[in-house]
Amino acid sequence: MAAYRSAAGFQRVLHAVKHVCFSKQRCGVIICRYSTVYDPTEKTFDKILIANRGEIACRVIKTCKKMGIKTVAVHSDVDSSAVHVKMADEAVCVGPAPTNKSYLNMDAIMNAIKQTGAQAVHPGYGFLSENKQFAKRLAAEGVSFIGPDTHAIQAMGDKIESKLIAKAAKVNTIPGFDGVVKDAEEAVKIAGEIGYPVMIKASAGGGGKGMRIAWNDEETREGFRFSSQEAASSFGDDRLLIEKFIDNPRHIEIQVLADKHGNALWLNERECSIQRRNQKVVEEAPSTFLDPDTRRAMGEQAVSLAKAVKYSSAGTVEFLVDSKKNFYFLEMNTRLQVEHPITECITGLDLVQQMIRIAMGYKLQHKQSDIPINGWAIESRVYAEDPYKSFGLPSIGRLSQYQEPLDLRNVRVDSGIEEGSDISIYYDPMISKLVTYGKTREEALKKMEEALDNYVIRGVTHNIPLLREIIVHPRFVSGDISTKFLPEVYPDGFKGHMLTAGERRELLATAAALYVAAQLRSQKFLGDLRVSVVPAESRQWELCVELDKGVHMLGVSRSGNNYTVEIDGEKVEVSGEWNLASALLPLTINGKHRTLQCLLRTAAGEITLQYLGTSFKLRVLSKLAASLSKHMPEKVPEDTSSILRSPMPGSVVAVSVKPGDNVAEGQEICVIEAMKMQNSMTAAKAAKVKSVHCKAGDTVGEGDLLVELE
Repeated sequence: MAAYRSAAGFQRVLHAVKHVCFSKQRCGVIICRYSTVYDPTEKTFDKILIANRGEIACRVIKTCKKMGIKTVAVHSDVDSSAVHVKMADEAVCVGPAPTNKSYLNMDAIMNAIKQTGAQAVHPGYGFLSENKQFAKRLAAEGVSFIGPDTHAIQAMGDKIESKLIAKAAKVNTIPGFDGVVKDAEEAVKIAGEIGYPVMIKASAGGGGKGMRIAWNDEETREGFRFSSQEAASSFGDDRLLIEKFIDNPRHIEIQVLADKHGNALWLNERECSIQRRNQKVVEEAPSTFLDPDTRRAMGEQAVSLAKAVKYSSAGTVEFLVDSKKNFYFLEMNTRLQVEHPITECITGLDLVQQMIRIAMGYKLQHKQSDIPINGWAIESRVYAEDPYKSFGLPSIGRLSQYQEPLDLRNVRVDSGIEEGSDISIYYDPMISKLVTYGKTREEALKKMEEALDNYVIRGVTHNIPLLREIIVHPRFVSGDISTKFLPEVYPDGFKGHMLTAGERRELLATAAALYVAAQLRSQKFLGDLRVSVVPAESRQWELCVELDKGVHMLGVSRSGNNYTVEIDGEKVEVSGEWNLASALLPLTINGKHRTLQCLLRTAAGEITLQYLGTSFKLRVLSKLAASLSKHMPEKVPEDTSSILRSPMPGSVVAVSVKPGDNVAEGQEICVIEAMKMQNSMTAAKAAKVKSVHCKAGDTVGEGDLLVELE
């Protein structure tokens, strides 16, 4: 029996107030750029259950509150204190942490609907949002599904069927095999007929899961195995299809909105080409690439497809676009997209409200000519991931400090976490969707830089370093992007921001000034000197600063809150309030405003600064301490060539070796699944297996020893 809890607590009320989303200005700060214009004479649902978690559940609750609709949250036992649970009017526990026992547990969710008397269900995205069986069960109980009907879900959710329907609707499609691939050998045969490269993907999939690109027969066999396993784990359906892989394309999608009366609109496009492992990282609306004619053609084909399946709700038709602006249908997502906020920013429409109205049977309020492109919006997906590992392997932990940059104008943050929240291995590692808006693309990009610099996240590794590097890269700024952007720009993997000579001086000077400011503060207590007799305060210091194995001698002089630092004959002026208790360190460096973050500062002079998005480790010592430090022994780094450690937290799916086996360099040793993505762990060299420290089904943490080699 699902556990039920009423939402009468004061804490829940506080969270509801804290997370409500305003469409107007609040204290001069624009929180978001969409308007929920609620007509009180329109009959609507009294109570909606949100069959999801995290930021999308919070997003739906915000609109429901503005429409005067009561909300019910469902949650797993580990999510009992989650933000979406506190925001909702009622909450029901639907099972333990694993998704198949909670958020995918249809029986428990149906019981929650009966317990609470919810009249409708909003599924969000992922989980049961595109599950036709769930929609059928709701219909059988007389509960409205805030999404399309089961026919559209079936037709568009199955990539094989959707492709056939798209062809019939005269929508451009990618060449490929129009059927289900039975096994790995048939996959190899089909791939050979189509011609490499090919894309292997789950028929019932989405979100980049169950997708692999294959360039030869061996990659096709391996891709078939991993894709089918991921598809079964994520969607309960391991059917796969194969189609021609369009090399170096753009990924551009069209937002559609359709009612139950045959009316349909396209709400312009979203550029989603910046991806890693087929999952989007940065999106923007509109696209720099489309001209009005191509935009209109794509929009009209998207609407044609929606009408062909009698679609009614918000949906997204995804296209691949080549360098000559030829576009090909990829898939249709029959749900609200993760990146819907940027469409809301440039159109002013609240898509969640539109979905609720359509589910109630109302006609669309707008005509195609009413849909504008006002300004530019950019979304960065902030993940608890290590961007230095394959552009982002999951990180887990507790958010020990968390501060969203909502004090900035034209910044919107869609999140479902707060300080103290846990990022676990059970769910997607997304922290938030950071959205910035401007009248122009340049304005939106500058605001994104500022927002990322002012975003405080402690306790987990995050991908802000990568996000910030993407948005300032000359290729991205010029709009020269494709789905291969990350591997092309960072062929050897992401290494963080590469400092110029001027930036290096800025960083060294800031570390030195911070060190002196901390030393001066430590001499005082409650504004007075700690001891009655001390030498006169020094106004000049000679320091040694270490950065990236380089040693720099600096001279520092101080006047009030202003520091002058001399480095290799160059002077750097650094000034600020020097509030060492603040998570943010706003400074003026040589006349330029910078916002840094001090992530670590120890008595031994170790300082870690987040500067231009990347964390840099420095050590600041007095001249005397530096002369003595050379006598300290150095820690010998571990030889990792003979051991295999888990690069991420997750669960062991399979172990392919046993003690005594001989392995070749690059041979698979085991498979780790994290956040429903399977990762093959391989041998770094040819060797003999000495010992195996894991087995299938084990849960492992980042850095845990998996296998030792001789």
